[in-house]
Amino acid sequence: MARVAIIGSCITRDLWPTRGDSPGGPMYVSRTSLASLLASPLLGFTPTETLPGELRRHQHRALVADLQKTALAQLVAFQPTHLIFDFIDERFDLLSAGGTLLTHSWELEASGYLAQPAFAGARPVPRLSVACESLWRAAAEEFAALIRATPLHKARLILHSARWATESRGESGRRRPIRDVEILTGRPADTGAHNALLARYEAAFEAFMPPLERVEAPDWRVADEAHQWGLSPFHYVPAYYEEIWRQLEALGALRPPTPASALPSAPAA
Repeated sequence: MARVAIIGSCITRDLWPTRGDSPGGPMYVSRTSLASLLASPLLGFTPTETLPGELRRHQHRALVADLQKTALAQLVAFQPTHLIFDFIDERFDLLSAGGTLLTHSWELEASGYLAQPAFAGARPVPRLSVACESLWRAAAEEFAALIRATPLHKARLILHSARWATESRGESGRRRPIRDVEILTGRPADTGAHNALLARYEAAFEAFMPPLERVEAPDWRVADEAHQWGLSPFHYVPAYYEEIWRQLEALGALRPPTPASALPSAPAA
């Protein structure tokens, strides 16, 4: 059986029938950025013993991993046969705090951790800024070196190429433009600018990394208005997931495809 690891978002994680905290599914590293993933731990940060705010256990676990930088060691120890990347979570701004970089996700805001002294003087690094892109490219190059120097070089590397949908589809089949997109509440986002950034990220990543397989379904990058987790540029119609799974299966992801009626049912992106 394949041992699949994902560094990415729910658009890839949704493909597997095991959900949330259930055992047996892929190793899933989410709510992070390559720039944050390879940074040093946030000194002085202390996670609470109980779940903070509105967070679920898997959300809190991903957040703490981003702050304490534990995911890379776990990834190497997991020894995946397939390592899948998607960059949809590379939409959040970064935070510079305590001499390190963090992902300014919804989970971080909802946790209340920003009030801890460890975050004093934190400065935002806007995702679409030149500084953020420079930090990301440096991290991507470092990650490629890490792949080559660890057992991860044995894994089949796969880039799941995705974009923000610009149209949604309802039950009638009619398509309509997606308007007023926000990354975090009250913070509008420019879909075109983020899609252009994703294209640059992917091009740089492919240049730095060992050989990568690519899976993509550009004809099905349409948001589903009936999606279980609500309308979002990253919550696609079922045919999208079916096509991506078909391609992943051909690359050796050895689980049977999830029926369209069961897609998607993982935590929202």
